[in-house]
Amino acid sequence: MKVQIGDRWVGDGAPCYVVAEIGINHNGSLEIASKLIHEAAAAGCQAVKFQKRTVDLVYTAEELARPRESVFGKTNGDLKRGLEFGKREYDAIDVICRECGIVWFASAWDIPSVEFLEQYDVPCHKVASACLTDLPLIERMDLTHKPLILSTGMSTLGEITLALSAMRKSWNSILLHCCSGYPSKDSDLNLRCIPSLYREYQGLIGYSGHEIGLATTLAAVAMGACMVERHFTLDRSMWGSDQSASIEPHAMARLVRDIRAIESAMGDGVKRVLPCEEAARAKLRRVQHV
Repeated sequence: MKVQIGDRWVGDGAPCYVVAEIGINHNGSLEIASKLIHEAAAAGCQAVKFQKRTVDLVYTAEELARPRESVFGKTNGDLKRGLEFGKREYDAIDVICRECGIVWFASAWDIPSVEFLEQYDVPCHKVASACLTDLPLIERMDLTHKPLILSTGMSTLGEITLALSAMRKSWNSILLHCCSGYPSKDSDLNLRCIPSLYREYQGLIGYSGHEIGLATTLAAVAMGACMVERHFTLDRSMWGSDQSASIEPHAMARLVRDIRAIESAMGDGVKRVLPCEEAARAKLRRVQHV
């Protein structure tokens, strides 16, 4: 099984597809977003991902009015609106990504946001863990006839099954195993869910990580994850709620490098004498059998 995202295939032996989740780590700054895109491309990522919300639909008036001090003002609404990119920013993002040769898409949190993203002909749509039970949203995404990537953090198998049932072609999807702790403890990652999800759904399974280190993400790849998504930042000490659960450019470059090393090391599973072993075999093997 495989799914095409842009000009790349995911699954069926293709290289692991690495997504740098910029999300809201741009802090409302197009300049920061541009730097993150360039850094993700330089690190060898295949895509960057953002988040798109219609603020007044996703949040209640009471929630938006709640006091919350930030660089944008004194209410939660000031913060949410300050972090939300609009057409001007996404027009620029679209151009920057094309120039960098990297794909971009976003997790839409509401139906108008799906329609907003469609004007850029994004190659796929992402269902955030928080939205996995929003069946009308998933149905609207499915109407685009594009692949859907579904994060499964804080979800039951029943909820995952229901989400897939909202799609006419559930095979045209990728499930990402995920723990929605920010940041996640290693002991909460439960990476054995990757093969478990594959046995349950017989589809493409990836991994969305919110942990601090890299080793557990590499383990996810070794366990069969066909896609990896990690939150991405210029500096983990920057202001912002997701920065501490993100990795920096040097770490992303190392992650991509080590993923490729793992893929090279996996081989085909056939036990045989390799050409690189022939000299040692002739020199060191004391007893030879036919």
